Amino acid sequence: MDISTLEDFYRETERQQPADAHKEIGHFNVFDTAEVNKQNVMPYNRRTYYKISLIRGKNRAEYADKVIDIEKNALLFATPRIPYNWVPLDAQQDGCFCIFNDEFLTRHKSGVILEELPIYRPGGVPVFQVSDEEATEILAIFKKMQKELASDYLYKYDLLRNYVMELIHYGQKLQPVSILNPSHNAAARVSSLFMELLERQFPVASPQHRIGLRTAKDYAGQLAVHVNHLNKVLKDQTGKTTTELISNRILQEAKILLKQTDWSISEIAYSLGFEELAHFSNFFRKQTSLAPNTFRG
Repeated sequence: MDISTLEDFYRETERQQPADAHKEIGHFNVFDTAEVNKQNVMPYNRRTYYKISLIRGKNRAEYADKVIDIEKNALLFATPRIPYNWVPLDAQQDGCFCIFNDEFLTRHKSGVILEELPIYRPGGVPVFQVSDEEATEILAIFKKMQKELASDYLYKYDLLRNYVMELIHYGQKLQPVSILNPSHNAAARVSSLFMELLERQFPVASPQHRIGLRTAKDYAGQLAVHVNHLNKVLKDQTGKTTTELISNRILQEAKILLKQTDWSISEIAYSLGFEELAHFSNFFRKQTSLAPNTFRG
């Protein structure tokens, strides 16, 4: 599974990136699905940007370890935290979508923190089946976005943020679609995603680089599953708990850094996410029966 950036999106869709998108404004754009995604294929990737899509047509969505059937119309909210895709099940595919990054909808611009909104909270399923009437209402919001984006109105990005929030609130008032019984490989997918997230923390490239995920709860949040579910899946798949797998990988990296770098023990401890040198020393001694300095030789 790859990480898809905004640059990747524009290159793959052969679209021109907006000239006035910059750090202060953040990035925003809106598209008709049929024009951009001519092959109706979306790979199962994690993206570095947010995406809100009106999907029109029969589809199957995969969101983390969840599989969802879309019969006709759906509103989908995608976040950089969770990989997803959708597979078209018929030839009648239509809709719109918008993409934006963190800088576009920061708290001081919108008054909200995206990841604290109910629709983006870990463990949720932000895919909502909608009626034809609701789809028409949602489509009207996207059309307003397209019209405003093409305008020369000085405050158009403020208005576009309001339209994005209108879509978010529209979705939060809907009931999530039902989830199919997980397929036989759902557990394997969760396990694979966990291992990928774990490996992505490494190698630690410099003493200033610090791993971002340290606990079972951290990983469960990233995968939008309950920590107990993640533990059960990993125990069934690997015979080890989430904490054991994380500890083993941190220990492996610690040994590499101790033997192959001249970083101080404190620098290594910091880069591996330990708040105190003593915590790292106790962890290493518990795992190997040796102090870090002794192991380094």
